[in-house]
Amino acid sequence: MKFLVILGGGESGVGTAILGKKKGFKVFVSDKGKIKAKYKNVLEHFEIDWEEEQHSEALILKADVVMKSPGIPDSAPLVIELAQNRIPVISEIEFATHYTDAKIIGITGSNGKTTTTMLTNHLLKGGDLHVGMAGNIGDSYAKMVAENDFDYYVLEISSFQLDGVVAFRPHIAVITNITPDHLDRYEYKFENYIASKFRIAKNQTKDDYLIYDADDEVIVNWLNNNPIKSKLIPFSLEESLEEGAFLENEQIRITTDTDTITIMTDALALEGQHNLKNSMAAATIAKLVGIRKETIRECISNFQGAPHRLEKVLKIHHVQYINDSKATNVNATYYALDSMKTPTVWIVGGVDKGNEYKELMPLVREKVKAIICLGMDNEKIKETFNNVVDLVVETYAMEEAVKVAYKIAERGDSVLLSPACASFDLFENYEDRGNQFKNCIKNL
Repeated sequence: MKFLVILGGGESGVGTAILGKKKGFKVFVSDKGKIKAKYKNVLEHFEIDWEEEQHSEALILKADVVMKSPGIPDSAPLVIELAQNRIPVISEIEFATHYTDAKIIGITGSNGKTTTTMLTNHLLKGGDLHVGMAGNIGDSYAKMVAENDFDYYVLEISSFQLDGVVAFRPHIAVITNITPDHLDRYEYKFENYIASKFRIAKNQTKDDYLIYDADDEVIVNWLNNNPIKSKLIPFSLEESLEEGAFLENEQIRITTDTDTITIMTDALALEGQHNLKNSMAAATIAKLVGIRKETIRECISNFQGAPHRLEKVLKIHHVQYINDSKATNVNATYYALDSMKTPTVWIVGGVDKGNEYKELMPLVREKVKAIICLGMDNEKIKETFNNVVDLVVETYAMEEAVKVAYKIAERGDSVLLSPACASFDLFENYEDRGNQFKNCIKNL
């Protein structure tokens, strides 16, 4: 009986444990932190051995294969020791992919991947396909493979998950865009992060597809220097394309295999230039898997967006409050500020991941009337914008930030939470940050 060790007792770890047990592995889950009660209950139910607040190294080093949760870096001492002992360390998506014959659609990118994944799932469901959505969003992919028999999986995949792939091969891969993010995990080398994203296509063949943003110089340059085997399908807001998706006369035109669908841009449920691109990518996928044009048009017009992503919360005294807590990097915040149509009170800050705020400067000058810093260390934000914005206020709790915003904002303004940073200094995660924001607004 092969021995599977799982590092990390969260969603992906417990999902992998369930699948491993079902496939006849001896399974052991080890978490250096505390395991949540709901996950402990699942492990007990499936009679899976586990430990918390420690790693029993002698036992772990007996593993035949180790699945590590995406939050654990390759530089962790235990992971280095496993590599030195030639014990394979893989990601959940790599482990699970060996146990399904479903067609896999894999979506990665620095921004837009959650929205594109949700919209793709919505389109495929609308076309009556038997589809599961997992990965970096919602349920564990491994758990889904253990418990269901879907024909299609739509997976949102982070660079951390791609770092642990060996044979994983999506039939359709999407790279929405690549901007500097998580560089602390990639030796502060942008090229390492780019290479990680492109692992999504490394096992693809000429029968597979890679959908990508042709306006993104980083992606285009990489493809020019690192040819891949799959069929390339670009999308663009800037140029006309013979094959792929582009804009023409207020319409999205998508051509694949000489067949074209057009969608009026004013029919899209999602606002903003970036969502035009997300819609292009998702509609191209839907077309490739054979969903009827009428269904694609209908589903793209009735889609509800992702929570914590430019989510309109409430209007109070003619001030619109917007929750964009999912903007954990500068590029995501760029999209948010770009879509603002009114003077904006901007709540920003958190754990800085090597951010370069200067690219936001033109948008901040044009749209932002006040900045509310929300984080333990706000020096970099203050230094960057002190001379540009008249009012910069420091806060250390969400309730305080929202109360200050309420005082500053005037009729016709917007209050935008778009932190451009990770949330772990003051919150559990970006969802917790977004939910606290919404609750504080409702209590005003």
